[in-house]
Amino acid sequence: MCCRAGLCVFLKDGRVELDSNVVERPIRPMALTRKNALFAGSDGGGQHWAVIASLVETCKLNGVEPHAYLSDVLTRIAEGHSNRRLDELLS
Repeated sequence: MCCRAGLCVFLKDGRVELDSNVVERPIRPMALTRKNALFAGSDGGGQHWAVIASLVETCKLNGVEPHAYLSDVLTRIAEGHSNRRLDELLS
């Protein structure tokens, strides 16, 4: 019996990569950002930092340029985008 589930999968299916760097590399910046948020100045500041960091990293993972997306969304909200149509801001 294997001591680690990933090792068992690797041993049963040779197509599976033993190295997890493919997954770890893209999420490393999120972990660093999360650590940096500890110095946001307050609990509220840390929560706001976490929301923005999540939005930025989600944009990157989905191939969307974060600055352009956030600029567009914030501009539309400032110009009076209806609360009833918030789902439109997600596309």
